[in-house]
Amino acid sequence: MLKFQIPAKLLPFHERKKRFKIAYGGRGGAKSVGFANMMTMRAQVEHALVGCFREFQNSIDDSVYALIKETIYAHAVPGFHIGKAVINHVDGGGFRFRGLARSIDAVKSMHGMKYFWLEEGQFISAESLKILTPTLREEDSEFWVSANPMSSADPFSQRFITPFQQELDTNGYYEDDLHIIIKINYRDNPWFPKTLELERQHDYETLPRALYDHIWEGAFNDSVENSIIKTEWFDAAVDAHKKLGFKPRGAVVVAHDPSDLGTDDKSLVRRQGSVILDARLRQFGDVNDGVDWATDYASEKQADLFTWDSDGMGLGLKRQINGNLQGKKISIVGFRGSASPQDPLSYYKPVQSESVEDGQKRTNRDVFKNRRAQFYWRLRDRLHNTYLAVEKNQYIDPEDLLSISSDINVLPLLRSEICRVPRKFVGSGLIQIMSKVEMKKLKIQSPNLSDATMMSLVTPKIVPSQEPIDFDSFF
Repeated sequence: MLKFQIPAKLLPFHERKKRFKIAYGGRGGAKSVGFANMMTMRAQVEHALVGCFREFQNSIDDSVYALIKETIYAHAVPGFHIGKAVINHVDGGGFRFRGLARSIDAVKSMHGMKYFWLEEGQFISAESLKILTPTLREEDSEFWVSANPMSSADPFSQRFITPFQQELDTNGYYEDDLHIIIKINYRDNPWFPKTLELERQHDYETLPRALYDHIWEGAFNDSVENSIIKTEWFDAAVDAHKKLGFKPRGAVVVAHDPSDLGTDDKSLVRRQGSVILDARLRQFGDVNDGVDWATDYASEKQADLFTWDSDGMGLGLKRQINGNLQGKKISIVGFRGSASPQDPLSYYKPVQSESVEDGQKRTNRDVFKNRRAQFYWRLRDRLHNTYLAVEKNQYIDPEDLLSISSDINVLPLLRSEICRVPRKFVGSGLIQIMSKVEMKKLKIQSPNLSDATMMSLVTPKIVPSQEPIDFDSFF
């Protein structure tokens, strides 16, 4: 009788029927080898036909073909005929290999499959996922995915990790009627090679912690090239007010991003003092529905100030916002990111670790391209300060910090957006932030929550009013 070895943590995949079986984690967790062993056994014993997919597969060499072939030879599994691009069993069943990005429509015709195995699931597109899952229709069929997550905003993460984040972070395991999801890393692999252990130890000593955690612990990698905010700064800011012993105090600000780019989500963020208390998305309705949603929220939370992106189409929302908040003791301030920097002749004050000599001081006008860049840099500086206070034990006035509540339901998405906002380098040397349109061209998700967080840092004098107040009048 054939015997296949798999890590004990993957045993639920072998023992229980579920529609979706997801294994994710870092390097050396034996996910792919474990899947290859279990799928080979199913093809041999059940005569099952297995579809093996990757999002990007230019040739058979890019697939798990070689791994399945090696598994069959290593265990001397009888009955398989190994062709150049397919593997069949004499009693029926076998393996088929496809790339999704270039031939997703061809997958629709792949009938009779009992198992789908998606390798490197972190790269799957929303379109491929949408088509792939309903294609598997056989009775008791199962969809298996092995992955090392990238961004928390990727389609794989949004479908299979972030909805179950709390339990996965706590237990490394989630199960319901539809799913088994297992986080598996090198320490769960009893056959973890010594050579990889030496490499892991070297990476632990030399790599930034966020990168090490992504490679070896299966953590999200929410950084992009030239991003202005590091993931470790964001992580240090989560519940920093509890870690450092200060409370939300001061004006309550609600910021709304109406999101005027096609089907982008609408968002809002609520800040009190130095604490981001809430962040929300609305995925349906038009721009006017979004304004009603955001102003209703501001009224419910008794905000002192309501602000929104008043550039572009946002300029036409003043009348609706004013009408919705009429009679409320809420100041109304439109945020124009394209405007010149606030307090243009005042000196820009960097974080403590970036202090400069008096002769090197520069004014806001000499540092920032526009107000959007200035306020994103304010967000950056406050999160950097928080990192220094939490991780480096530096004393910094809480008014210069920014804590982010762990109670926020969309916290992983907020992290992804904030840590994926890139700086745009221009010839003048002024600090400028890449626009939504430019980010979209680079396939970076629209920073709706991030923009709302940035806008929530507006701190003009609070003057209750029933009329819209022009932002520039405060400065």
